[in-house]
Amino acid sequence: MQLAEIAKALKITIKEDWENVTVTSVSFDTRTLRPGALFIPLIGEKDGHHFVEQAIANGAVATLWQADHQKTTFSFPMLEVNNTLAALQKLAKYYLNKINPRVIAVTGSNGKTTTKDMIAAILATSFNVKKTQENFNNQIGVPMTILNIEPNTEVLVVEMGMDHFGELDHLSRLVSPDIAVITMIGEAHIEFFGTRDKIADAKMEITHGLKEDGVLVYNGDEPLLRERTSRLLQETRTFGGAQDNDYRAINVVSNEKQTGFRVTKWPELNFTVPMIGSYNVKNALAALAVGDYFQIPVKKMAAALSNFSVTANRTQWIAGSQGEMILSDVYNSNPTAAKLVLRAFSQVPTAGKRVVVLGDMLELGSASPQLHASLAQAIDPQKIAEVFLCGTQVKALAAKLVNKFSNDQLHLYDLNHQAQLIADLKDSLKAQDLVMLKGSHGIHLENVLAALK
Repeated sequence: MQLAEIAKALKITIKEDWENVTVTSVSFDTRTLRPGALFIPLIGEKDGHHFVEQAIANGAVATLWQADHQKTTFSFPMLEVNNTLAALQKLAKYYLNKINPRVIAVTGSNGKTTTKDMIAAILATSFNVKKTQENFNNQIGVPMTILNIEPNTEVLVVEMGMDHFGELDHLSRLVSPDIAVITMIGEAHIEFFGTRDKIADAKMEITHGLKEDGVLVYNGDEPLLRERTSRLLQETRTFGGAQDNDYRAINVVSNEKQTGFRVTKWPELNFTVPMIGSYNVKNALAALAVGDYFQIPVKKMAAALSNFSVTANRTQWIAGSQGEMILSDVYNSNPTAAKLVLRAFSQVPTAGKRVVVLGDMLELGSASPQLHASLAQAIDPQKIAEVFLCGTQVKALAAKLVNKFSNDQLHLYDLNHQAQLIADLKDSLKAQDLVMLKGSHGIHLENVLAALK
């Protein structure tokens, strides 16, 4: 866009000699800024206004400037706005309306990234599709996702995260989805909400911007969602294991490389996803429901699911340097997800031993000790040979496991002793062993992964 159009979108006036400046991208980070960009200085731990000169040096052709900041003497196109974050979101909404793709918004306590990837793979068989990259799923990430789509984009699949009331409401109204998807209600972020009921209320905010003729696709096995969707005016479609779901899986079979299943709506067809764990079948059902709404032929959907690309560090198998295989799930963790992955990992065949490395699960509030301890029910000493725990909250889990495992099988480390954990883990692992890594991102088990690869 030219700056004249950007100024019009933001409802501000700019100097005439700036109007014809062409902007080819948008950035809030000088480290990744491309020449031709509009720089948007956001205010977080650091104030982006301090980096405007660096943005100019890196090739920015214009910048926004928040009105409450001291004016500068740059002879450089500078658009003054009341709030740079609000301006980013306003510009994204304008651009989305201009490109006008169909929008699918995906949220849930677990599985939203995998479901987003599956939906994008299915729809890409028939449309030009763009999707959220990495973890760009918040108040900054969603507008940046929008502003990075090409003009020929036909479908946009947007992941939406949240940890407070009002966030999904805002994001849903920003993108006005044609389809909203809720994968599940778990205990993630229970520190902020207190109960699963309140988490369900917050997840339902994704419908606040849903178009009048839009559709909500949700996990029909969750009574909290069934109850709340009964008041929704838009069409709904359900997936899950219960008999009355619109999309129900049967004959689920999982091994170390993939999970196979059939769907009652298309009973003659076999589906596979390249991931372990029967829990990923529900994510696939959600994606199939969306694809079915778009009238994608079922054989095309099956082919797309069998080959879709999984976002890094979501139950991803990686080879270790000593011949072991590592199941990396280090991006995030919550009690529901951890139990599901633990049970799936425990079933993977191996000629060696199975080893589990778990880090703290964050944002669980006063329920944290109880929820960490609850993981013990998914850790069977007949199937898991050793357990390495890293953090402070996992001490509650260690206390539960102490009667199941001997001292040389159960290891507990403080966060600042991760180097010792890595050394001990390397000493324990041999070729043909399997090791699983899972913890909240703030525990940085990716450092353990890097040391093992």
